[in-house]
Amino acid sequence: MREELFKNCTLCPRKCNVNRLEGKRGYCGMDSTIRAARAALHMWEEPCISGKKGSGAVFFSGCGLRCCFCQNRDIAIGDSGKEISVERLAEIFLELQEKGAANLNLVTGAHYVPHIISALELARGKEMNLPVVYNSSGYESVETIRRLDGYLPDMKYMEPELAAAFSNARDYPQAAQSAIAEMMRQTGPCQFAEDGYIKRGTIVRHLILPGHTKNSIAVLKYLYRTYGEDIFISVMNQYTPVWKNEKFPELNRKVTRREYEKVLDAAIELGIENGYFQEGETAEESFIPAFDYEGV
Repeated sequence: MREELFKNCTLCPRKCNVNRLEGKRGYCGMDSTIRAARAALHMWEEPCISGKKGSGAVFFSGCGLRCCFCQNRDIAIGDSGKEISVERLAEIFLELQEKGAANLNLVTGAHYVPHIISALELARGKEMNLPVVYNSSGYESVETIRRLDGYLPDMKYMEPELAAAFSNARDYPQAAQSAIAEMMRQTGPCQFAEDGYIKRGTIVRHLILPGHTKNSIAVLKYLYRTYGEDIFISVMNQYTPVWKNEKFPELNRKVTRREYEKVLDAAIELGIENGYFQEGETAEESFIPAFDYEGV
């Protein structure tokens, strides 16, 4: 049984080795019970994911990374979330399909992968045929990624010191590089349907952090020099300071236009053509959905 993977949990690089089946919680803050905070059509993803239909986003509670600047803090630390069964999760997938979703978008589900796979099998047995987007922090184990297919990971850091300071994960760069390499091995170059929606491939997101454009440029260099045009890169300026950070005061402001343009200029200089960038004022809390159990 896949649920046996919760007995000595190593689903993420933290490798906590706790028995979540007995109610114990690892770094992600979750036991083996699925908790989700929202399941609804989401219009704010990249154009090839949301499009005009909307992406069927399921936001799971808990997170194995738990960055100090997390934009979805309420669910990442487990303060928001309704307990559901694998059977209910499968029903949610089918309901999102009925609402016209372009795809299923599984947001931060690494710690629930065994349940997610079981729910997908149940839903597909009832004619659910949507493509699945695995929306990830990028802090993943290769073994977990091998159980999946179709990816939207972050790549947050190339600087181990920054990863240690902001996410308590000095090994983040190495873990993310290995995870993305496995994702690319599985999917190959991005493929798109005639209507513009992505059918297969890996899109890597990078959120620029205020005061850290050097890290952002290093991420872009790594991705482009490693994968060239086979990968799509989404550069985001929507960082929103959602609470006051006493330890890292630079995180208490938005990214400036000058910082964002500096990163975009670097992308152009590198020759990056396959990707997305954001225009206008995106650093608003309105881009953070209400975790009010809609659809759960």
